[in-house]
Amino acid sequence: MGVVLRNLQKVVPLRRARLRRDVDTLRHILGIQKFDLGIICVDNRRIQQINNLYRKKNAPTDVLSFPFYEDLRPGKLPCPLHRDELNLGDVFLGVEFVMNQCQKESLDLHGALTAVTAHGICHLLGYRHETEEEWAEMLQRERYILSEYNRLTGRHLEPLMKAFSPET
Repeated sequence: MGVVLRNLQKVVPLRRARLRRDVDTLRHILGIQKFDLGIICVDNRRIQQINNLYRKKNAPTDVLSFPFYEDLRPGKLPCPLHRDELNLGDVFLGVEFVMNQCQKESLDLHGALTAVTAHGICHLLGYRHETEEEWAEMLQRERYILSEYNRLTGRHLEPLMKAFSPET
């Protein structure tokens, strides 16, 4: 199974091969290689439209996730009954939004996109951050994923979500 990586924006130059390698590394860490996964890169206008349509928040954001399995318990992999159920869902990356964050905070764009993708995949795997307890659980998982990623790649990525906020 594989990753469908689409770049539907032209605002930010994107190295898709590097992002694909990073996504494959994240899938390996999480043991989800047998599942299909969509990664769609969009600009601020597109992510704002999607955010407004599905979350009633009329603002751009860094990532939106649409899980195939909506009722997964955090950390539990789905048990598909058929081959066509080997799908985790789609992650929309607000590449322009992430780039603007990187410029403000002097972060590497591709590293930030990898961290945001890890966050999005956590949502596909049932993690949420609507309460402080859920946020702490998700942050712990992201820290583990990125520490393993760093160990495998020699990079130094950290989760981008720093403090609990029920609005995000």
